[in-house]
Amino acid sequence: MVNGALLVAGTTSDAGKSVVTAGICRWLARRGVRVAPFKAQNMSLNSYVTAQGAEIGRAQAMQAQAAGIEPAADMNPILLKPGSDRRSQVVLMGTPVADVDAMEYGALKDLLRTTALEALGRLRKQYDVVVCEGAGSPAEINLRPGDIANMGLARAAGLPVIVVGDIDRGGVFAAFYGTVALLDADDQAHISGFVVNKFRGARELLEPGLDMIEQLTGREVYGVLPWLDGLWLDVEDSLALDGRRVPTRAPHGRQTLRVAVVRLPRISNFTDLDALAAEPGVVVRFVTDPVEFDDADLVVLPGSRATVRDLAWLRQSGLAGAIAEREGPLLGICGGFQMLGREIVDAVESGEGRVEGLGRLPVRVEFGQDKRLARPEGTAYGQPVRAYEIHHGRASVEGGEPFLDGCRVGNVWGTTWHGALENDGFRRAFLADVAERAGRDFVPAPGTDFARLREERLDALGDLVERHLDTDALLRLIQHGPPHVPTLPR
Repeated sequence: MVNGALLVAGTTSDAGKSVVTAGICRWLARRGVRVAPFKAQNMSLNSYVTAQGAEIGRAQAMQAQAAGIEPAADMNPILLKPGSDRRSQVVLMGTPVADVDAMEYGALKDLLRTTALEALGRLRKQYDVVVCEGAGSPAEINLRPGDIANMGLARAAGLPVIVVGDIDRGGVFAAFYGTVALLDADDQAHISGFVVNKFRGARELLEPGLDMIEQLTGREVYGVLPWLDGLWLDVEDSLALDGRRVPTRAPHGRQTLRVAVVRLPRISNFTDLDALAAEPGVVVRFVTDPVEFDDADLVVLPGSRATVRDLAWLRQSGLAGAIAEREGPLLGICGGFQMLGREIVDAVESGEGRVEGLGRLPVRVEFGQDKRLARPEGTAYGQPVRAYEIHHGRASVEGGEPFLDGCRVGNVWGTTWHGALENDGFRRAFLADVAERAGRDFVPAPGTDFARLREERLDALGDLVERHLDTDALLRLIQHGPPHVPTLPR
C-alpha cells in the first residue's frame, strides 16, 4: 500500500470526523501500515505544541498518537484560532502569521492552498497512507470557491471521500443526500460513500433506510458505528462540551469531588480538564452561572483565546464577583491565570491597553507580539510535570508561593502550563490537597493512568472501525481512489 489517502468529511461539525479519522489511523497502524493524519485547515481553540515547537490542532495530535507517531506541523498546516466573531489568528505551519477578518483571510487563500498541498505531499512521500479530515461540511456551498479543507482538497489531491453523519441528531439520510446533491458533478465524483455515526437502537430498524440511501445516491454505506460513551478525548469543538464529563467509576474515598469549570465564550484548551474528568469520583461540569459555584469543591478558570474580552464577560455575567469572593480552591490555567492577576496590559490581542484583573494573585501580565510555544518541564508537590505553553501574555509574578511557572496564594493556584493535570502523580497530589482544603472525604485513586486510558480509548476507536465498517471497501478506496459513482441533480 503506497501513497494511499482518504478524506473523512462530515454532514456537520461534531458529526464525528475526528474520532473516525483517529479510529482509521489506529486500525491501519495495528495492521502494520505506516499511517499519518492530516487536516489542511482546522478552526479550533484546542491546540497542542509539537516537539519541534509548532502549534497544531489538539485533535491532530491525538490522531497522530492513534497512528503511533509524533505529531508534526505538516499534519495541520493551517490552524485558525477565532478571537471574536469576525477575526481569527492564522497559524501557518505551526507559527502565527496574521490576525485577519474574513475579507483579509481571502487574500491569503493562494498561499494557504499551496502550503496545505505541499504539506500533504510531504506526508504522502513519508507514509504509506494519509487519512485526511475535512472541516465542517463539504456542503457549505457559500465557502466552496475558496475551500482547501474539503472538496477543494479532494479535487486537488484526487482523494476519495467518505461522509460521516451523526444519526443521534436526526435527519441523517436527508443530510447524506443533501450533501451530495448540493455539490457540482466534479465534486460529487469524489464522494464515495457514507458512515452512520452514534447509532443507538435496533440495527434492523435502520436497514431499510440504509438500502434506500444507497439506491437514491448510488453510493455505499460503509457501516454503522454504535454510540459509545467516553470517546470525548481531545475534541476540537466546544459543541462537544454539552452533556459530557460525568464520572465513569465510583470514588476511591467516600465522597466525590465536584469541579466547576467556567465556560468562557472563547474558551481554549478545555482538554486540560479531560484528565480530571477521567479520575474516579471527580465530577466535572462547565458552568456559566455563579450559583453553580455554591457546591463546587474546585473552580477552574480555563484558557481563553481572548483574555481581556472574556474577563469583561466575567464581569457582565456576575461570575467575576463570585470568583473574587470565593474562599474555596480556585485554579487558573493560562488565560484564566492571567485574569486572576492584578493587572493586564494588552496592546496586542484586544488593544485595550491596561485592564484591571480579578486581583486574586500577585501577578502582572503584559501581552507581546511573539507567541510563546514551548514544552516545559518542572516539579510541583514533589512530582514531575511535563506540559506545554501557548500564550502571548507574559506573567510577572510578584509574590506568593511558586507553582509550576506561576504562583499560589492560599487556596488560589495559577499557571500558564497546559496539560499539567495529565501527569498522574501531580494530579493526585493536587486533588488530595484540594479535597483537604474543601473538607471533602475524597481520595484520588492510586491506579489512574491517564496515558493508558487515552491509549485504551484510541484502541476502542480502532475496534469500532474494525468491527463495524467495511474495512475491505475502505482499503480499496485508499488504494484505488474514488469509484465510479452517479451524479445527482442539483
